[in-house]
Amino acid sequence: MRTILSLLLLLCTVSTYGQAKETVAILGDSYSTFEGYLTPDSMEIWYHKASNPQQTDVTNVRQTWWWQVIKEGGYKLGINNSWSGACICNTGYNDADATYRSFLTRLAALGTPDIILIFGGTNDAWAGVPLGDFKYQDIKLADKYSFRPALSYLLSQMTERYPNTDIYFISNCDLNEAYTQSIHTVCRHYDIPVIQLHDVSKQNGHPDIKGMQTIAKQVLSFLKKK
Repeated sequence: MRTILSLLLLLCTVSTYGQAKETVAILGDSYSTFEGYLTPDSMEIWYHKASNPQQTDVTNVRQTWWWQVIKEGGYKLGINNSWSGACICNTGYNDADATYRSFLTRLAALGTPDIILIFGGTNDAWAGVPLGDFKYQDIKLADKYSFRPALSYLLSQMTERYPNTDIYFISNCDLNEAYTQSIHTVCRHYDIPVIQLHDVSKQNGHPDIKGMQTIAKQVLSFLKKK
């Protein structure tokens, strides 16, 4: 009798783990923000619950690209660490030191997810931060203020910090080609898949409701192929 009960317990345990949903964490900028859904909640946001049609038509978290990916993909939301205006490197707009909100500063604050979606590079391109050289080792503090070596440092640290985690980089469309190509080059070096977006509808440079749907569909389509 004990053997039968033990077998049943084992089968139930296997079944439970087999049905467990994968946890998704997000490291992003304004495109991935929404009021009340960020960790920590002190980060600047672009998308609010209150309607502001002059800024965006997105007013519900269900309209965000990441909520749709989580829901339709059957995932579980982990930490969404996204900060509006954040660059990957430590240089910000007007050549300011923006280390406090850079992707490099926030890379360690993603919990223990099964999947990490990095959605960045947009502000680096918009701010016209220095591209720098392709550099994959011996990266100094000064290098972290340029896009290419900063991205290299970001990915090297994340692959070390999050073993057995599937990491993807979402690359925005309509950016300066030099930044887009740099993303693909550095990600290829670290064997990080790039989800290259295209034809995303935007308002004030940010995805509107239609654009969010487009991003979600392209991300989900890519993830299903993994």
